[in-house]
Amino acid sequence: MALRFLSVVAVLLAVGYYWMFWSAPSKITELVGKEYDYIVVGSGSAGSVVANRLSEDKNNKILLLEAGGEENANPFTDIPLLAPFMQLTKEDWHYVTEPQKHACKGLKNQRSFWPRGKALGGSSNLNYMAYVRGSCHDYDEWAANGCDGWSYDEVLPYFLKSEDNRNTEYAKTKYHNTTGPLTVSNTVSAPVKAHIMKAAEELGYRIIDVNAETQLGYSELQSVVRNGVRWSTAKAFLRPAMGRENLHVVINAHVTKVLFNSKKETIGVELVKDGTLQTVKVAKEVVVSAGAIGSPQLLLLSGIGPKKQLEKFNIPVIADLPVGENLQDHLMTDIAVYSLQEPISVTPSKVTSLAVTLQYNIFGSGYLASPGLLKGVSFHRSSIIKPELMYPDIQLHYFETLLGADPAELLHERMNFDDDVYKAIHGDMIEQEGFSIFPGIVRPKSRGTIRLRSTNPFEHPEIDPHYLEHPDDVKTFIEAVRIGIGFANSEAMKKIGAKLTDRALPQCSQHQLWTDEYIECYVRHITLTIYHPAGTCKMGASGDPTSVVDSKLRVKGVHGLRVADASIMHNVVAGNTNAPSIMIGEKAADLIRGIKTVKPVKS
Repeated sequence: MALRFLSVVAVLLAVGYYWMFWSAPSKITELVGKEYDYIVVGSGSAGSVVANRLSEDKNNKILLLEAGGEENANPFTDIPLLAPFMQLTKEDWHYVTEPQKHACKGLKNQRSFWPRGKALGGSSNLNYMAYVRGSCHDYDEWAANGCDGWSYDEVLPYFLKSEDNRNTEYAKTKYHNTTGPLTVSNTVSAPVKAHIMKAAEELGYRIIDVNAETQLGYSELQSVVRNGVRWSTAKAFLRPAMGRENLHVVINAHVTKVLFNSKKETIGVELVKDGTLQTVKVAKEVVVSAGAIGSPQLLLLSGIGPKKQLEKFNIPVIADLPVGENLQDHLMTDIAVYSLQEPISVTPSKVTSLAVTLQYNIFGSGYLASPGLLKGVSFHRSSIIKPELMYPDIQLHYFETLLGADPAELLHERMNFDDDVYKAIHGDMIEQEGFSIFPGIVRPKSRGTIRLRSTNPFEHPEIDPHYLEHPDDVKTFIEAVRIGIGFANSEAMKKIGAKLTDRALPQCSQHQLWTDEYIECYVRHITLTIYHPAGTCKMGASGDPTSVVDSKLRVKGVHGLRVADASIMHNVVAGNTNAPSIMIGEKAADLIRGIKTVKPVKS
């Protein structure tokens, strides 16, 4: 018991050490000026990039407004393993969906928690640090649907502009760069990862670089981690720019409205800071980068959105646009859980050992540097996709631990599991060896909405993703699960004694285990977000009535207002959305400045 206590103390000391070492001095502006050339609302994955790039021009005066505080106020932020601890903190908006009719039946009140970042760096402080760009076909599809300038060949240079890839093999290819501010690296893995990779090869899945020529196959995780530290957009883009005199960064500033004159020209914003309502004028443009929930809410409160909804709340209509429509999110489930006889995975006692703590303190490596123990991803194509197309619509996440191994049951709370459901599937597994595969869908056909709940800017909007409403999403999900449980049939898994769980969800006991009917019942009960909401301020052609912004990210029907974040995605990309959001920020800055800072990638 004494040794265990000392190990826990050692981990806490590691957290404190890294917090002190990486917590840069603040350059926060306390007093907001009266007028700026550009105002950026939100300092997340895209907003931090926009603020950095716009402030490169010394002739422009930039104001960045963040509703939350500094990211380094929480000592857990920097430690990659502690990613789950960042949820439900003051750095999280604490969003919750509406009860779902077709999904989430095994979650409390049939609601899904939607963690979103509320601090400098936004959700890049909360996520699992996966660096996945999405399929090249995603961007070509955008371009084919009126998003001129957004094809894969046109956005790839912006991915490269940001990237500092520390993998020497990847860096040799045209798909990667080593001179950008965003560090991408591979982290230390447990021995089980090699066996998972062997099983993937045995099952016919190519071993790939997921950010290169193809996305179909298994890839070791590429993570935004530098020297064992989460490399959020606050660290990569914002803090290096905060010493510039022309960039003012203001925290705890909640923007409540974008202001317009009678000509529908953007003239400034209203915000609340320290309990006081303030108005700041803008000379050129306001850029809204508040995310797929915050951006549509702010536009709606400002009079931009569906006329019927605005009139319901007596909000004067500035532009009648489908703001808050087209909400998309990726889904996963926890069904493919494997126990192990050999000590080759990660357990809580290993993580809290003195040796692991010292490894992290001295070298910045080891399990504490592993992003939530997520070590691999794979992408697949379901039978829903036409044979001639190479679109992936299935993604699997590979974790080198058992979901139920944690004695604190952290993910029980973070995923809003119903207590009885969690106990039935993951109970009594504390300290057991094993790994988890989370199968999911990444090209959902179900579409949700963001709606105002009131005109109070501090009240969260209604978030209804309409999970699994479209029958094709269920069909794809079943195929995804079959890929995850199919690893049990590989010789590589049999050699290490990997055993697929045989625990049946009681709510689905009327169906035989592993039949399509059972799997459908399971995914409708344990429907988990992959934290990738997008599409609520959709980009499209100027004549597209379903879009909110044009291909230059300008809000239609008004002047001097743009949106730059995941909300502009025409369709959500097939993969994790942090890297694409950063790319959007890079490209948005060029569009705003009217310049091109990148060159085409040579074939």
